[in-house]
Amino acid sequence: MNLTKYEQETIINFNAGEKNATVFTMDSTVIRQLDTLVNEYPNTFHCIKETDISKTYEMPKTSITYRKPRRLSDEQREQARQRMKKINQQ
Repeated sequence: MNLTKYEQETIINFNAGEKNATVFTMDSTVIRQLDTLVNEYPNTFHCIKETDISKTYEMPKTSITYRKPRRLSDEQREQARQRMKKINQQ
């Protein structure tokens, strides 16, 4: 079954009283990323439910992170541009 981009939702659920979070997703990219974590860290990440279009995972809340947007200076941006230019020429 093909889902539209709008239907490929991911829901992260946790509360202050529990140590684990659950992640329900219908997004194939997120499923692939979380499956990799399940395979590499089976003691930490668990797939607890699976259907033909979705999966539900359980993991420690500490695995859920929030990050500030990355800010690059003009000099850093130019250095990155030059590195990519060099890579693309190879």
